[in-house]
Amino acid sequence: MKVVNQPIMKKDAMALVTGKPVFTNDKAPKECLIVKLLRSPYANAMIKSINTQFAMKVPGIEAIYTWEDVPQERFTMAGQTYPELSPYDRQILDQHVRYVGDPVAIVAGENEKCVDQAIKMLRVEYEVLPANLDPRKAMDKDTPLVHPEDNWKALCNIGADNKKNLCATEETHEGDVDAVLADCDVVVEHTYHTKANQQAMMETFRTYCFIDEYGRLNVVSSTQIVFHVRRILSNALCIPKSKIRVSKPRIGGGFGAKQSSISEVYPAFVTWMTKKPSKIIFSREESQIASSPRHEMQVTVRVGANKNGKIRAIDVYTLSNTGAYGEHGPTTVGLSGHKSIPLYRDLEAHRFAYDVVYTNRMSAGAYRGYGATQGVFALESAVSELAAKIGMDPTKIREMNMV
Repeated sequence: MKVVNQPIMKKDAMALVTGKPVFTNDKAPKECLIVKLLRSPYANAMIKSINTQFAMKVPGIEAIYTWEDVPQERFTMAGQTYPELSPYDRQILDQHVRYVGDPVAIVAGENEKCVDQAIKMLRVEYEVLPANLDPRKAMDKDTPLVHPEDNWKALCNIGADNKKNLCATEETHEGDVDAVLADCDVVVEHTYHTKANQQAMMETFRTYCFIDEYGRLNVVSSTQIVFHVRRILSNALCIPKSKIRVSKPRIGGGFGAKQSSISEVYPAFVTWMTKKPSKIIFSREESQIASSPRHEMQVTVRVGANKNGKIRAIDVYTLSNTGAYGEHGPTTVGLSGHKSIPLYRDLEAHRFAYDVVYTNRMSAGAYRGYGATQGVFALESAVSELAAKIGMDPTKIREMNMV
């Protein structure tokens, strides 16, 4: 056979092994502006003032932007089909900083040295506010609101209420779960907690921007979502999509983190304002503290079965911590139930409910498994405990009940 079972050379194999310019930073010219961000040292604070006077005097500094210089329209950085389920709760820069690492100012200059010096010379006065750090208490009446603003909005009916720290909520069921569980011979109920573990692709977040001969904003970025980035930048910069072109070269890993527009908006704004090419390259520290980790979830599972091991009902409740912003919050949580409960057939009843809450932590996002990982871990742990309680081999109970 000429095709089947034959090795196929990757089209970019020679370029990769010979070190040709294939990644984002390879594409950026040496003379482009270097963009960096001053980030918040506080989990929850209002910016009272920013003094840029001394920083602007640093030789080589092109521009410094604060929340007063950017459009006040809110948008989402989530790479999702319009209308996005993720709420519009972001601004390019905001007077209200909501987690340690939230951007405070954008600094652009001729080289990294002058930009670093200018960032050190910025003087910011904060009004530090109480922080909401525990997702289990996020909806309590006395818990500080992460998004008290009135221009927060959700394009879809996801049950959200920013005045309750609620990013999304829903309950679906079939049959009377409580009645069936009450009639089961054996019931297991446990709560499982999964952490907001971070992804660490080799190539950190980075973007290069320039204005082409037609006056269009060209964005070259290490991203998984070129067309979504185009729409996101249109919303953020308040310019037509027809004036934006986004392309992606070879990317050094993503794992889902680059399914949100983490870095693109900052050099895009600089280039659009200055008409000069610019680039931003996140440090490894920035990629760890201000990007897109897996959603922390607390999953409560109830599983009921007969003595012979036949599972009759499953009840799953997920509390998901979306962090300071809602990127992918309303969608990842759904998979914790929709990808776990259907693994088991012929259920007499099942229920899945969830709440997605805001906290003053780094915003979560897409990560391999996209919420299914957390839900499957919880349900499968419960089924194994059910098997132990019955005295049945955990493999056998799955053979009996799985699709």
